[in-house]
Amino acid sequence: MGRLVEAVVPARLGTGFRWLLGSSWISNVGDGIAIAAGPLLVASQTHDAFLVALAALLQWLPPLLFGLHAGALADRLDRKLIVVTVDLARGGVLLVLTTAILTDTVSIAVVLGAMFLLGTAEVFADSTSQTLLPMLVRREDLGIANARLQTGFITVNQLLGPPIGAALFAAGSAWPFATQAVLVTLGGVLISRIVLPTHGREPGSTRVREDIAEGFRWVRHHPAVRTLVLTIFTFNITYGAAWSVLVLYATHRLGMGAIGFGLLTTSSAVGGLVGTTSYGWITRRVSLGNIMRTGLVIETLTHLALALTTVPWVALAIFFVFGAHAFVWGTTSITVRQRAVPSELQGRVGSVNTVGVFGGLVIGSAVGGLIAQHWGVTAPFWFAFVGSALFCVLIWGQLSHIAHGDDET
Repeated sequence: MGRLVEAVVPARLGTGFRWLLGSSWISNVGDGIAIAAGPLLVASQTHDAFLVALAALLQWLPPLLFGLHAGALADRLDRKLIVVTVDLARGGVLLVLTTAILTDTVSIAVVLGAMFLLGTAEVFADSTSQTLLPMLVRREDLGIANARLQTGFITVNQLLGPPIGAALFAAGSAWPFATQAVLVTLGGVLISRIVLPTHGREPGSTRVREDIAEGFRWVRHHPAVRTLVLTIFTFNITYGAAWSVLVLYATHRLGMGAIGFGLLTTSSAVGGLVGTTSYGWITRRVSLGNIMRTGLVIETLTHLALALTTVPWVALAIFFVFGAHAFVWGTTSITVRQRAVPSELQGRVGSVNTVGVFGGLVIGSAVGGLIAQHWGVTAPFWFAFVGSALFCVLIWGQLSHIAHGDDET
């Protein structure tokens, strides 16, 4: 058993990293359950395509509204305290939602409100959590540490969580949210065990607005990180348009039920597991710029293939390939950023990236809902294909900046 633990979590990464990894895995089980259960709860309250897309938008909107301030606070305040407090708050919101379901007082308005509050809490938890890893492990170990976090994320959040969430929802619509409440709260308790070094900021030394501006300036002058932010913003517009109506696409276009919808995410997670376990082999043979180029081509063709198919097993295969791309991309992106950004700027630069991520998703989900309402559930996938193809052409040459991201500071 000791050898297995050493292989998965090498001792050189430290006890703090093990607490962080344990918290991440446990919390991600709960979040994975919600990946399937959340859309199913929304679909049980309404069949309106716009309201379904609005549910996704309300989860993606808070990072756009509060992401920059969350990053600035992460660079000012006790990072561990922020994560623990927010995780406890998330557990409280989930208990209120569970009570509403059990007492039959739930409505689409209650569900949408809960999703907005959970999304808001996650902004502060996620923005701060991303700053913890560079404080716990050495720069040269960030790659393997991120790979371990990503492997756990894939296994429990994407692979195990959604089928469990769908099964729990089938057994009773309150079960998945009560389970998530317990797991998220436990994740916060584990974070409280971590001992962190100081991160070089004096609270109140400058105004929050000036802190945010400093983060933007740093990103603007760093080619690799700037390119990553621009790319993720644009591609999340197309991704958000298609994925905002995914539950309707799966049930109406593919004829898949609740369990089948969960299996789409599971298939993507299996692909992601293959991608992350092969990450070291890939990066030894392919430049980071070419990894990004290949990934964007895969994502573009994913939208086209999903727009064309009506066969569930074909869709499952497409999601497998997409999952491999998504997690290779994600591991590369976060590692480049963590290696390049000084500790005292991690929160703010991460928040600029977060605004790019969720700004694209918010715009995309709004567009996707309107398009689906007028032209059907496959129309957002056609929009995503055309938009992704155009952006690939425009950004192609700029992706070479990423290859030098580790050398720039």
